Amino acid sequence: MSEELTKQTEELSLDSKTVFDTKEEFTAKHPLNSRWTLWYTKPQVHKNENWHDLLKPVITFSSVEEFWGIYNSIPVANQLPLKSDYHLFKEGIRPEWEDEQNSKGGKWSYSFNNKRDVSGNINELWLRGLLAVIGETIEDEEEEVNGIVLNIRKQAFRVGIWTKDCDETKLTIIGERLKKILQLKDEQKVEFMSHDASNKKGSEPQIVL
Repeated sequence: MSEELTKQTEELSLDSKTVFDTKEEFTAKHPLNSRWTLWYTKPQVHKNENWHDLLKPVITFSSVEEFWGIYNSIPVANQLPLKSDYHLFKEGIRPEWEDEQNSKGGKWSYSFNNKRDVSGNINELWLRGLLAVIGETIEDEEEEVNGIVLNIRKQAFRVGIWTKDCDETKLTIIGERLKKILQLKDEQKVEFMSHDASNKKGSEPQIVL
């Protein structure tokens, strides 16, 4: 099953056309403020495969119609194989800590451990996250958010929002809105940690909401 899903995802490429590129199908598009690239990390099959081997860009889009065409053509969250990831980032930003746009930032994250504490359907929650990011409703005017990530692991679904820097005055509202998007209860906490801190063993989150 995982091989089939990997193939299904890889068949979409940066050069892919959707029905929304055909004038006969649609005469108008609703442009987004930014162009976005969907990335996919496939599960490691061979030990000699490194991160760069596994991480691949899938497709870039710039309109609402293109987003829906892509979303309806790829596996939904709960169909992804273990140890795979979706990353949706602004065009030109790689979903890596080392990227210049990410290097001084960090991420808000929440893990639905054991996949039992998801108050709603993970597919719906992930879609809500995607729409909040491309619609830029997860923040006000800061242009702080670089992308959103979904990690599929044995014991958890993990959702993360990557930011440009670590300024708490800009970050708090993003964390509060992420909690609403994921429909979390008050006792369910989202955490922000800088990428630098994530590399250090025993580091504590910078912000907990």
